[in-house]
Amino acid sequence: MTSPGRPEALEVHTGPRPSPRRGRVVVRVEAAGVSFAEVQTLGGLHPFPSKPPCVLGYDLIGRIVEVGPGVDNWRVGDRVVSMPRIGAWQEYAEVTVRSLAPVPEDLDAGEVVALVCNGVTAWQMLHRSARVRPGGVVLVHGASGGVGTLLTQLSVRHGVRVIGTASPAKHDAVRALGGEPLDYRDDVVAAVRRLAPGGVDAVFDHIGGAGLTAGWSLLAPGGTLVSYDSSVAGYQPGQWFRPHLPALRRVIGWNLAGLVGATRGRRARTYYVKPGPHFRDDLASLFSLVRDGALRPTVAQRYPLDEAGRAVRELIDGGVVGKLVLVP
Repeated sequence: MTSPGRPEALEVHTGPRPSPRRGRVVVRVEAAGVSFAEVQTLGGLHPFPSKPPCVLGYDLIGRIVEVGPGVDNWRVGDRVVSMPRIGAWQEYAEVTVRSLAPVPEDLDAGEVVALVCNGVTAWQMLHRSARVRPGGVVLVHGASGGVGTLLTQLSVRHGVRVIGTASPAKHDAVRALGGEPLDYRDDVVAAVRRLAPGGVDAVFDHIGGAGLTAGWSLLAPGGTLVSYDSSVAGYQPGQWFRPHLPALRRVIGWNLAGLVGATRGRRARTYYVKPGPHFRDDLASLFSLVRDGALRPTVAQRYPLDEAGRAVRELIDGGVVGKLVLVP
């Protein structure tokens, strides 16, 4: 990305293979993910912007081809995933070892990269942020998306009933995952109250803004609202943090109200995926589910690396079910 703008303006450049600095390795990339983080960065609206010119790409899978000084626990030839947040869209990527996790040899590269950012997000929101118990009911916004498809599958497998919003063209896909689809353009609040009169145990919201208030109103006592992104529609380039402020204000306000017992035990959380103490463990759990046939990441399409702009445009235009993947 030479400057913020349209995805069609992304340029393919050729340069020398990077050399690893201290605490880093060079990975030959098998596949990299496409996400709304790139859409936000191109629009000048990502909350943690990268200064152009830069290589985009949030997550990758590949094989280590070189290790830098001070790297003791990784070897050339190891198959790994990484979530560098920037720089994944290249044939060879230099990444810090703090972001690495091992990958079984028998798993498909596209399905694996669908789990790195999206899968860990879904797992941690369900099991760590909301801590939904079997027998509960949840509302998943964007149930046909990269996170939504995995969150729906994981919830159903956990014995949780899923009500999921999606466009009508994607309702069959949501049903196939075990969810109950709703048209996001309809009166979602009224529809959810008909389906779950006692309220839902969790709402997972990737849109933010005023819609969070509607989600909060649908929570059962003791329920949790998790906000994990915000729509940037209608904002101008350079307003990089403004789309996220309404969600932060609401979450802070509700939690302050909870301190004085004014929320019937309801909680609000923000979530942002990052490497941390649980990242490798949760990713290993996801890999085990895939190997056992209990979870199937949905790869919507695989594009060659030099068609990254076309892939981002497809994500912007909608119609995608699952994860878009780039293959160098």
